[in-house]
Amino acid sequence: MAKYALITGASGGIGREISRALAQSGFSIFLHYYQHKEAVEDLRYELRSHYPDQEFMMVQADLSQDNGWHVLKEIDQPIDCLIHNCGQSHVGLITDVTKITLEKFIALNITNPFLITQELLPQMIRMKKGNIIFITSIWGIVGSSMEVLYSMMKGAQNSFVKALARELAPSHINVNAVAPGAIETKMMGVFDEETKQLVCDDIPAGRFGQPEEVAALVNFLVSDQADYINGQVIPINGAWQT
Repeated sequence: MAKYALITGASGGIGREISRALAQSGFSIFLHYYQHKEAVEDLRYELRSHYPDQEFMMVQADLSQDNGWHVLKEIDQPIDCLIHNCGQSHVGLITDVTKITLEKFIALNITNPFLITQELLPQMIRMKKGNIIFITSIWGIVGSSMEVLYSMMKGAQNSFVKALARELAPSHINVNAVAPGAIETKMMGVFDEETKQLVCDDIPAGRFGQPEEVAALVNFLVSDQADYINGQVIPINGAWQT
């Protein structure tokens, strides 16, 4: 029987690798993106070439807008696996955050993930199965100076995961979060080379994580082997910020 996943932010470094990992595990995938259409088209072509018996569909939506959850209108299959990966960083003093920026971050990280989850849950509950995974951040656990807005949003997602898992466990639905540390993606591009080296020097593993490593953890969490892992926020950070 076909199984379907929805991955938000599939055009980013982590999103692409999660898509590849889940496709290898047999999922047909709805690949969400906002602006980077060409990157998702290339990803879809790659996945179709490797897995011709599976489906790979592109869905476009700006999840920083209040109506972003309407992306669901383009989804015509029951979703077995929902990956909330869409997000962006914000570096700066809290006093410099505008109300517009705050509202966009709330829509992107809280409002639309909540509404998308709410809309897809009834079918998961009827099927008595499902996986929901948030890609959050280590800063959602420990917080970061100069990234207060981002830390607050990811902390809210971590709390959402813990509460929702308790509510859905009787329906055999697992809800977890993966909280990466410093991962080698374009998101690190907001920092200059000197700052990145300082961060890297502070990581006991001596390097940044790779998107493939985050994807491997996500792929495990949606597998049958991880059925008893529920309501967890799992850091992946090379022993940094433990």
